[in-house]
Amino acid sequence: MRELTAERKWLTVFLLPAYSPDLNPVEWVWAHFKRSLANLAVVALYRLEALVRNRLKRLRYRPDTVDGFIAGTGLTLDDSPPP
Repeated sequence: MRELTAERKWLTVFLLPAYSPDLNPVEWVWAHFKRSLANLAVVALYRLEALVRNRLKRLRYRPDTVDGFIAGTGLTLDDSPPP
């Protein structure tokens, strides 16, 4: 894995603890969606899939919300190489 990441200068790897949902912005994204879907009764899986896809697409146009998920981790994004 180190060889693969070393070959890709554009890729930055962050080493996190084995289980760290508070440091993972994806956890914040899914928590956001779960709250928005909590009181829905969907009769067909394809409808739920369409709803989730629609909400993910809408999130693309809300960079402030995505930035908030990253900020919520307390991590900073910088260009310094890892130690």
